[in-house]
Order: sequence, then C-alpha cells, then structure tokens
Amino acid sequence: MAHQVSMMRAPRSRVSGFMHTYWSRGEAGRPTPRSLVVFMNRMWLLALLFKLLGSSWDVSWHFKWLRDDLAAAHILNTVGTGIAIGLVLAHTFTGYGADRRSLRIMQIGTGIFVVAGPIDVINHRVNGLDLTAWSPSHLLLYIGTAIMIAGVIRNWYHSFPREGRFAKQWSAGLIALWAFMFENTFFPTGQQEYGILEVESWLRGRPYAEPELLSFAAGQIGRPVDDIALETFAMPIKSWVYPVWVIGICVALLVFARLMVGRRWTATIVIALYVAYRCVIWPLLTFTIFPPSSVPLWLLPVGLAVDLMFLPRMQPYLRAVVGAAVLTAVGYGALALQAVAFGTPLALGSWTIVEMRQAFEAGANLYTVPVAWGTFWISFLLLAATWSAVTLLVRRGIGLDTRRPPAPVGYETEPERDARGVLTGWAAKPATSQARRTARPARTDRRTGERVSG
Repeated sequence: MAHQVSMMRAPRSRVSGFMHTYWSRGEAGRPTPRSLVVFMNRMWLLALLFKLLGSSWDVSWHFKWLRDDLAAAHILNTVGTGIAIGLVLAHTFTGYGADRRSLRIMQIGTGIFVVAGPIDVINHRVNGLDLTAWSPSHLLLYIGTAIMIAGVIRNWYHSFPREGRFAKQWSAGLIALWAFMFENTFFPTGQQEYGILEVESWLRGRPYAEPELLSFAAGQIGRPVDDIALETFAMPIKSWVYPVWVIGICVALLVFARLMVGRRWTATIVIALYVAYRCVIWPLLTFTIFPPSSVPLWLLPVGLAVDLMFLPRMQPYLRAVVGAAVLTAVGYGALALQAVAFGTPLALGSWTIVEMRQAFEAGANLYTVPVAWGTFWISFLLLAATWSAVTLLVRRGIGLDTRRPPAPVGYETEPERDARGVLTGWAAKPATSQARRTARPARTDRRTGERVSG
C-alpha cells in the first residue's frame, strides 16, 4: 500500500494541466472551449500593449542617444513580439482559438515583422543612424504589425463570446484593438512630433539629444554640429507628409472601426484612448531624461466628426465623399487651431531653420508640427478613396447593415478541472441530447470564414 501511495502522481500545476489538455496537433478552426478563446484573445491584447509601450519609449530613446540593439525599449518591444509569436505558433500547431483565414493573416503579419527586424539591424549597420521613422526597414515593421493586428481584429470579431456578460467585452476589445491599429499607423508621424520639439530644444540652447548623437548625425552629412545638421537630424520629412498621411490614411481606419464595431461613438473612443495614452506618457518622458513629443490633441474633434458623419442616413459611397470633405476641413482646422493655441506660427511648414531661429528668438513657440496647408485637396482625394475602399471591404466582408455583434458561435465543451480549478483533461462526450448540441463542433462559413454552430 505504501508503495502504491509513493507511486501516485503529484497534483498537476496549472501550467502542466493546461499543456496536457490543450497541446495537441489540430487544424485551424478546431472547435475550442469558450474559456480558451477568451484567454487567447486577451493574451493578444497583452502582447500588443507591450509592443506599444516599447515602441513609444523607443522613438523617444532615439532622439536622445545613439542606437543600441539591446536598449531597454527594444527589449520591452521584444517581450510583446515574443508573446505574439508564441500565440501564432500555438494557434498554428493546435488549431485552437482562430479560424483559418484569421490565422493566415496573423502568420503573414508576424512573418513580415520577424523578417523586418534583422533587415532593420543591417540597415543601421550599413547606413548608420537612419533615424527617420519613414525608412523602408521601419515601414516593413509597421506593415507587419498592421497585418498582424488585422488578423487579431478579424479573429476577435468572429470568435470572441458576445452573449451575456461578454457582450460589452466584445465591443471593448474590438475598440482597444482598433486603437492599437490606429497607433501603429499613426506612429511614423512621431518623427515630426518629436522632431519639432528637438528643434526647439536646440534653439533654446539645451538640446535633448546627447552630444555624441548630434556629432554622429552631423558627421553623416559632412557638417559641423550646427543648425542645418540639427534640422537634417530632427526634421528630415517634408511638411506635406504629416497632414496627408493622417487625414488620408489614419482617418480611414477610424471609419473602418466605426463600421466594424457598430457602436455610435466608436471613432471618438478610439481617438480618446490614443490621445489619453499620449498624454500619460508625455509627463513620464518630460520629467525623466527622455525627449517629449508634441501631443496631437487636434485628433479629438477628428474622431468626433467621423462618428457624427454616421448619424444622418446617407448612401454609403456618398457618405465617403461628403465625409472626406468634412473630415478634411475639420482636420486641417483643428490642426491650425492647435498651432494657434500653442503659439506656433502657421507658416512654420515653409520656413528654413534660419527662419525658425528668428521666429523663436522673437518669442514664437515651436510646438505644433510644421504643416503644408495647401495640401488639403490631396488629403481630401486620398480620404475619399480610402473611405470608399473601406466601405467596399466591409460591405463584401461582413455587411454594412448586419447585426453587431454578430450571432453567437458554437464552442467546444469545457475540459474538466480538479477541486483547485486546475485542468485535468477532457471528459467523455455527454450523453444527453442537450449536451451533444452544446458539444457539437462548429463549422466554417465559406464566405466569411466564421465559426458557426453546427
């Protein structure tokens, strides 16, 4: 008897119980217990949060010091990337928690990001500092992340529970994911938002950048550390890029979020979350040793205007054209208002560094990003095109007027747990007809790729 007791297995830990239950080979779209669907989707939120924190710190870091592959900001971002890669591998091997199409999108995005990392390192080894956020290797990182998030958004929309207490979580999670998507797309503009304050710090005589970084940047263009070298380092991007990119591309993502989530103030909440985050990290950078950025408060009326455009009844493609005109006016107007409110000259976008110095010495405040105001027509045309494209994509994919949230999907029965709540594996299939209906495997809708009840 004593021998039998000694041979008894020790109780499983939560990790070993989890792996014993779920770690088996399966095809994508495999029927999944609801608890596992919720867990895996929430882990995606955690992964993207780490990536967000790391990238925000990273851009400020590069306006302070020379590049360091093992910088703390890079490591924090890598933690998020590691969680994301682990989730993709888990979805791929087990087949749990993601339908085939959503998983394929996640795989493509993650693959691009992983490949872009070494390319970016090589780029810096060959070309030196390459601070600009718009370099090809950096754009690959943003594109990979955007595709990855698109797969996560699609999977959340189709798989996350939306009945009972999960109804609000379904909407809240989608809104959070769209906020991550907006941040990733808006991120390259940090070049200008950090750059303008770097210029002001230089003109003030107390540059944020360390002397080693300024000397290195000046040496790359064969100049001493002077006004022109500083401008080349901090503000290499043309003044038309900022408004055209934000109005023409980023606003279309707000439209997409509003159409997909289906809640009245979706775009406003997405922007409010993003601007609130920027306001929170601003003092964390300002009161430490890292350079701050110009906070885009002007985005708040833009998000509100997107939601207001969906209040009147209107043919969808007419709304795209009218909305593009309204949002272009609101966007440029709000951007001008922020410039005036912070004492930034509206003509800043056409000035040389010499003129910037003269204006600063005369009392001007260089805070708002330089803008080429005459580009409004380009922004309007681009937004009309991207808004129309988003409308077409949503119409063909999930429908413009279908129910939000969509109809509930079927889930696999939950595995068994011991008295401590630790997973112990799968029970025999239930014998009652009601239980069989609960356990019935889901099938895949060929048009949408959504898992629906059998």
